[in-house]
Amino acid sequence: MTTAGVVHFSYTRWAARYPELAKWVSAATAQEYFNEAQLYCDNTPRSIVRDLNERALLLNMVTAHIAALNAPLNGNAPSPLVGRIGSATQGSVSVQTQLDLPSGSAQWYAQTKYGFAFWQATAKYRMMTYWPGPTPVVNPWGRDRFGRR
Repeated sequence: MTTAGVVHFSYTRWAARYPELAKWVSAATAQEYFNEAQLYCDNTPRSIVRDLNERALLLNMVTAHIAALNAPLNGNAPSPLVGRIGSATQGSVSVQTQLDLPSGSAQWYAQTKYGFAFWQATAKYRMMTYWPGPTPVVNPWGRDRFGRR
C-alpha cells in the first residue's frame, strides 16, 4: 500500500516473497524490521527512489536482511558473527569472519543474500551525477567591459 509518496509495510506481500523468513518472523516483528529498514532506504516523498513499487521492493529486501541477521531462524538463535565467513574448520570448530571492504561499502549488506541483493539493486543510486554550472557568457567581439581586447 502506498500513500503520499510513502511505502507502507505489507506483511502479506513480504511473507509471499520471503517465506523462509516469514516462517520464523511474526508480522509485528517484521513491521519493526521494516521500520528499521527505513534508516537504510529513505521512505519519504523526497527519496531518490521515486518509483514507489521499486522502493517497496528495496525496503522489503532490507527488511529481509535485518530479519536474517536478527531473527531466530530454524529454531536457532541469531548468529553473533559479524561479517562474511572467511574460513571455517570442522575439527575443534573454528570460524573466522572478514570485514575487509572499505568503509561505506557493501560490508554490512554482504552478510546476507538479501542485503547483497539490495546493494546490487541500488548501485544506480550510488553513482555520481555531474550537474554543470551555468555557462559563462562569451563576448562575441572579444572585448572586456572597458572595450579592451
